[in-house]
Amino acid sequence: MSQPLPSSSNSQRSPTDAEREEQLMQDVTLLLENLVEREEATVKLILNCLYDAGATNLINEKFPSPPINKSLRFVSKMSKPVVKMIAWQWFRMNCPQLIADWLRTKINFQTIATPQVETAKIKTAQIETAKIETAKIETAQVEILVETPQLSSHAVKTSEYQLYEVKQLRDQIKMLTGVLFSVIILLSGGFLWAGYKLEKSHLEVVEQLQNQVKTLEASVDK
Repeated sequence: MSQPLPSSSNSQRSPTDAEREEQLMQDVTLLLENLVEREEATVKLILNCLYDAGATNLINEKFPSPPINKSLRFVSKMSKPVVKMIAWQWFRMNCPQLIADWLRTKINFQTIATPQVETAKIKTAQIETAKIETAKIETAQVEILVETPQLSSHAVKTSEYQLYEVKQLRDQIKMLTGVLFSVIILLSGGFLWAGYKLEKSHLEVVEQLQNQVKTLEASVDK
C-alpha cells in the first residue's frame, strides 16, 4: 500500500492543525476502504468492464493480424476470472490509499511562489544555455559537412542494412512477446479449468458419500 502524502506546508498552521489534518485523512482512507468492501459487486463490475475494454485495445494494438487477434480474444475470455480475482485483490489493498492521496492533493491550497526576479533570471539562464548548445551543434554539423561532403554509397548501404536488421529484430521480439503472452494466458485458463474440475469431482464424491450414509441409516431404521 502506498504511503500517505505529506501534509501541506503552511507556516501559519499550528501543529494541532497538522495533527488534525492527518487524523482526518486517515478517517478518509478508512471510509474509502469501507466503501470498497460494501460495494464489492459494483467494483468488480467496473473491473470487468475495464478488463474487457483494455484487453481488446491491447490485442488490437499489439496483434492486428486477424487469426492471432481472434485467438487471443478467445484466450483472454478464458483467463478473465483469474485476472478479475487478482485485480480485485490489488484494488482492495491499494486503491483506497491512492484515492485518499489524490484527494489530499486537491485540498492542499498552499503553493510556493517564486519571485519574479528569480524567475526572470532562471529563464535568462535557460535561454543562454540553449543558445550555447545550439551554437555547438551547428558548429559540429558544419565540421562534419566540411570533412565529409558526401556519404559514400557503401556507407549508405551499410546504414540501410543495419536498419533492416533492427526491423527484423523488432518483428521477432513482437512475435516472441505474443507467443509468451498466449502461453501465459493458456496456462492460467488451464489451471482455472483444472481447479473447477477438481472442485466438481470433490462435490460429486461428497454427494455419493452422503447418499451412502442415508442408505445405511435407512437400513438401520428398518
